[in-house]
Amino acid sequence: MNIAVIGATGLVGQKMLEVLAEHNLAGETIIAAASSRSAGHTVSCDGRRITVLTIEQCLAERPDIALFSAGGDVSKAWAEKFAEAGTFVIDNSSAWRMHADVPLVVPEINAHTINPQTRIIANPNCSTIQLVMALAPLHSRYRIRRVVVSTYQSVTGSGIKGMQQLTDEEKGIDATGKAYPHPIHRNVLPHGGAFDETGYTTEEQKLVNETRKILQDDQMQITATVVRVPVMGGHSEAVNVEFFDDFDLAEVRRILELMPGVVVQDNPAAAVYPMPIRAEGKDEVFVGRIRRDLSQPNTLNMWVVSDNVRKGAATNTVQIAKWLIEQGLVKNV
Repeated sequence: MNIAVIGATGLVGQKMLEVLAEHNLAGETIIAAASSRSAGHTVSCDGRRITVLTIEQCLAERPDIALFSAGGDVSKAWAEKFAEAGTFVIDNSSAWRMHADVPLVVPEINAHTINPQTRIIANPNCSTIQLVMALAPLHSRYRIRRVVVSTYQSVTGSGIKGMQQLTDEEKGIDATGKAYPHPIHRNVLPHGGAFDETGYTTEEQKLVNETRKILQDDQMQITATVVRVPVMGGHSEAVNVEFFDDFDLAEVRRILELMPGVVVQDNPAAAVYPMPIRAEGKDEVFVGRIRRDLSQPNTLNMWVVSDNVRKGAATNTVQIAKWLIEQGLVKNV
């Protein structure tokens, strides 16, 4: 089996190579591809050095699965070409997420939306993934009316440039090629993506549209505020959820504890609650500060944290690839 990583030299692409090894898929033929500027360089996968190809060269290899993490423009230009060659494309950009005939997949929730004819599968936005991992089991039990979510997003969400800007500013270096229009060190920026005419950003709108699509509920009311914070470990979200019906708080905790991929950390008296510094390097979504909203009925508050580069991007993508293999949709390992 040939598994390609498109964008293999980027932050998420490198993490995909790492996660492939962790999921025992690095024994297959791994093809690394990136822009022509990176062609000929090497990347590491499971202790091996792999020479980076151009995307054209990668397509000629006709991979069975291609994990795309090279940005929306690359995905728009190349995903269909790979799909036409018979490759299963799992795309980490926003290019295909809202296409009606492209499944938007978090395997623990809706892998069933993939069918044997599917050739392009979209990986959701990192903030959406951790949000729906907490919302999905509760929606199944209580039906959600409205969600208010405020994110506290790691600079890793802006890739190597975002991490470099924070590191440089911590050292007092005024670097060029910044990811943000203002300092991020000792600051927070209520700005993720581009602003539209409504005053919301593209990152905020992704949370609305993608959550509705994954949970298959176009009537769910969702409003979001995206904030970038000077941390490396992962994204955090303050989530306020209004249900149609009342809920039992002990049952809410049990439901979340039983959700695959979710870990409940909720003992505030002992200072136990999710934090990005503890989520970094892990694949789970951590949920804590679970409590009633005392200002109105049928409403819950919770705090959701996850490593956005892993479960929010690389791990979720590899999990989809592994699901395809396990279902026999591509050759078995």
